[in-house]
Amino acid sequence: MGFRFWVLAAFAALSLPPATSRLPVEVLRSTGGLPAHIAGSFQRPIGFQQSDNGQYFVFDRRAHAVYAVTGDEVRKIIEVGAEAGRVLDPSAFDIDPSDGTFVIGDAPFDGARLQTFTASGGRLGGFALPGRQMPRVTMETFVLGGIGSIQFTGRTILINLPEQGSLITEIALDGTPQRVIGELRPTGQADPSVQLALNSGFPLVDPTGGFYFVFSAGVPVFRKYDAQGRLLFERHVEGPEMDEYLRTMPTAWPKRQVEKNLLPIVPAAIRTAAVDRAGRLWVALTSPFTYVYDRSGDKIRTVQFKGADVLTPSSLFFTKDGRVLVTPGCYIFQVR
Repeated sequence: MGFRFWVLAAFAALSLPPATSRLPVEVLRSTGGLPAHIAGSFQRPIGFQQSDNGQYFVFDRRAHAVYAVTGDEVRKIIEVGAEAGRVLDPSAFDIDPSDGTFVIGDAPFDGARLQTFTASGGRLGGFALPGRQMPRVTMETFVLGGIGSIQFTGRTILINLPEQGSLITEIALDGTPQRVIGELRPTGQADPSVQLALNSGFPLVDPTGGFYFVFSAGVPVFRKYDAQGRLLFERHVEGPEMDEYLRTMPTAWPKRQVEKNLLPIVPAAIRTAAVDRAGRLWVALTSPFTYVYDRSGDKIRTVQFKGADVLTPSSLFFTKDGRVLVTPGCYIFQVR
């Protein structure tokens, strides 16, 4: 079965908009970053963020650690471990820029856990999510599932838990569910694990109001919701840089052994996404291109980030003074 048939059958509720004209690719060159000897000391940094008072934080997934960086001083403020106040098999990280408090999602003993910390690494609280967290989406050599992406508002945590029937779940810091946002999209898939994978993605807070949700796998789409959780619009992520992914996107996902689980391997279309302080959505593809959308959902830029070489971002974070912090490499770029 070809791609056209799969789209019509599996995503009957979605209609593809007409192709848009190609935007020129802008190359953004790094204007700074962490010193090379510091950036090179991290094993796999997938989070590089800064509080509004200037403190840098680096989330190193492979090291199971969070570091605070000031000039040439690097302090490990979160250590590896399954006990409270430490992290084991972490997968997601986000800070509240106003005061540097942060949240980490990890998975000790295959159970998902969320913990909040002060800017100095002191534990404020934490809780476990119910049920065992299963992998859903592949990203290079990693299989993502459970807590794949989080947003920290300082008062609540936004997380994608499609197994609970919605795209975004908002949770209080004590673990109390507050509300859910966004209906799951229809996929036409009988396998529940594929259905979950095709509804996995990135819940994002728009600083100018409302929320975005960017689907990480399947037909690449994002949705915008208002502050009350009502759907405002849906847009397809499309362009010549997406053509190869769409051309080779499978119609079935055979199961493979992943650790102790027999699971379908669903490749990601989107590597990461973030919203800048002006409310523009930045969507980084699994190829080294990033699309930028305005507040109406129209694509306005196609960019590449270049540090020592062209990057495929694994995280994006926008500072209050108009810069974007990017991993890998812990580079800084000026954006307009």
